[in-house]
Amino acid sequence: MDSNQVNATQGNILIVDDTIENLRLLAATLTKRGYKVRSAISGSLALMGVQVAPPDLILLDIKMPDMSGYEVCQKLKAWKPTCEIPVIFISALHETLDKVKAFSVGGADYITKPFQMEEVLARVENQLTIRRLNQELEKRVEERTAELKQACHNLQQAQIQLVQKEKLATLGQLLAGIAHEINNPVSFIKGHLSFTEEYIQDLLNILGLYQQQFPHPGLEIEEVIEEIDLKYLLQELPKMLSSMERGVERICQLSKSLRTFSRSDTQAKVPFNLHDGIDSTLLILKHRLSASEKHSSIEVITEYGKLPEVKCYPGQLNQVFMNLIANAIDAFDESNQGLSWDELRHHTNQITIHSEVNWPKDTVTIRIADNGPGISTQVQESIFDSFFTTKAVGKGTGLGLSISYQIIVEKHGGLLTCKSSPGQGTEFIIEIPMQ
Repeated sequence: MDSNQVNATQGNILIVDDTIENLRLLAATLTKRGYKVRSAISGSLALMGVQVAPPDLILLDIKMPDMSGYEVCQKLKAWKPTCEIPVIFISALHETLDKVKAFSVGGADYITKPFQMEEVLARVENQLTIRRLNQELEKRVEERTAELKQACHNLQQAQIQLVQKEKLATLGQLLAGIAHEINNPVSFIKGHLSFTEEYIQDLLNILGLYQQQFPHPGLEIEEVIEEIDLKYLLQELPKMLSSMERGVERICQLSKSLRTFSRSDTQAKVPFNLHDGIDSTLLILKHRLSASEKHSSIEVITEYGKLPEVKCYPGQLNQVFMNLIANAIDAFDESNQGLSWDELRHHTNQITIHSEVNWPKDTVTIRIADNGPGISTQVQESIFDSFFTTKAVGKGTGLGLSISYQIIVEKHGGLLTCKSSPGQGTEFIIEIPMQ
């Protein structure tokens, strides 16, 4: 490959001079060396030309009738697409070249008339080489900046995942420990309640026989019977035992829910009933679903389809359910602020949870929707970004939805999307493969 071919790949040059002889001489010399050359006989024509196709280098005469080279250079430097193009000024030897002004308006170099062609070619090549190196440097800087941004993002995500993993492990151990501690005494109480009910019933039967055989036991006993209201006790004692049984059963369900929610995830996915995960989450959040000073009671409607067990990481999915349902409750808390108790009582807060199987795609879909205030389009664009939150300081970390997105998309190869508009409520759609 000769030098002409090399130069042709390196330079597209625009010559601006109102002297035709200069244009022809410079164009012929540069073309012979393999450069692609264009010419303009005035500053205004040059500016029009660079807007259509910016060159790599401009040779610009200083003295021209319609617009001086200085003015042309200033306009070039003021326009972003051409501000980086190097400009070499052209001046006659007998002219006083204001070198300071040439450089102050953005000139990169200058050549004098009559032309010394070897000098012209050297200065042209020098400026083109500098421009090429600058472009390569800028490209490398951009690439390196992009790499650093990606590395920073990856590090941030890794930190979030590490913190969340440790947090989940600690929470899981805590909940499992609580469930275990609750389970032991409750199992003891539950096991003895049936015997207690049987023994008390035997005592009541014997007491009934005594009343039949001795209807008049004596004044002292009759006074005690009246004082303790024996008839009321006989009616209420079985009811109290029944209430105790229901309370114990409720504690057993809560203990089971804690164990389900706090399941430790293994390295591999395991079959899991998603409805059990949702139900355990709802039971844990039951106190927040009840009426409070912040909102009226929240009605939860479950529309469960017939789902098979799904291979997944149960602990992580339970966390997603917790984040999405808790966010809906938070939205009701915020939207109900400032409402009177009568207004709260007449405002129906509702969360609907729908599940179904998409057999053609071999996926399971969970929809968690609320009739809350909704989310603007602008907020939805950033809703899954790390540390993004619309909650007040101290009320949100901005990690809940980001982590949920990672769990569904990255860990399970699924989709997590949001549909909402202000005043129309919000729906989060989870779609994960069954296998």
